[in-house]
Amino acid sequence: MTRPDAGSRRLRLLIVDDQPVIRRGLALILGTAPDIDVVGQAADGHEAIELGRTLAPDVVIMDLQMPRLDGVAATRAITAAHPTMRVVVLTTYDDDELVFEAIRAGAHAYLLKDASENDVLETVRAVDRGESRLSPAIARKVMEQFRLLAPRGSEPAPVVTGAQETAPGAGTTPVAAYEEPLTEKEERILDLIAQGKSNKQIAATVFLAEGTVKNYVSRIMDKLHARTRTELAVRAVNKRVP
Repeated sequence: MTRPDAGSRRLRLLIVDDQPVIRRGLALILGTAPDIDVVGQAADGHEAIELGRTLAPDVVIMDLQMPRLDGVAATRAITAAHPTMRVVVLTTYDDDELVFEAIRAGAHAYLLKDASENDVLETVRAVDRGESRLSPAIARKVMEQFRLLAPRGSEPAPVVTGAQETAPGAGTTPVAAYEEPLTEKEERILDLIAQGKSNKQIAATVFLAEGTVKNYVSRIMDKLHARTRTELAVRAVNKRVP
């Protein structure tokens, strides 16, 4: 959902990374944008949660591997406590489990640290508008998993949530099952969401009105029990051939 005031105020940004050079570099680069205020920097997940509470940023750039509390656990806590706060994962790690755990935790975007400055800047703005983004390497991982999906009508696998805070990717717990299959059109739209396409881009691809696409996205999220657009891809990954 797009913020009602998106585009009419300066975006408040919190940067979370355990490496001071990276934190300061991101703050210097992004803070020069005319529409962004870097309101804080945190060195680990605990600081991120506290600054998220006290500073109320619009978007959080989150590293994953950090001391004391990792980025997956911090993302889970922040998105649970502040549903309108958006998290952009920016990490050197593209391990499958970390990718899916971060998205399950509520991350709206997943970028690798080889992303360009412009990519990071545009991703921050995009998630603030309610969109989701995946770097090309991460999008390929998700798409590879789609090839393992069960055919429509087969017995679905359970949906799983994220791992324990102390060990991201170490274990999962089944919480729900798919109740009804996606239609062919819904599967096509889900495919495009997994590629990080916006509603406007999806509408142009499948020749539908943007409002109709929004309705489809809402229906898919309901069917797959997803909280964010990015999490839709992970929900679909769990619907595999037994």
